[in-house]
Amino acid sequence: MEGRDIGTNVFPDAELKIYLDASPAARARRRAEQLRAQGIEADYPQILDFIIKRDAQDTGRKNNPLAKASDAHYLDSTSIPREQIVEAIVALFAAVKP
Repeated sequence: MEGRDIGTNVFPDAELKIYLDASPAARARRRAEQLRAQGIEADYPQILDFIIKRDAQDTGRKNNPLAKASDAHYLDSTSIPREQIVEAIVALFAAVKP
């Protein structure tokens, strides 16, 4: 399951938690590429601004702020290809589920 508060609020007792992160610039670039691949016009600076504001709002909110669960594995995908991230997640899962 994926979401901004899955490991801290929805499933706090999950056996495996992964906090997948990337820089705002990398996420904005990926989103712009995704939209363009769908034939949708994408304004990178506007997307980047939205991501930065959403992150600030989510981490600063009073109730259930965005945070890495203390027992979550941290993966920064900023400069790692998708295939390597998938491999890392599968390896973490395999370590939990023999």
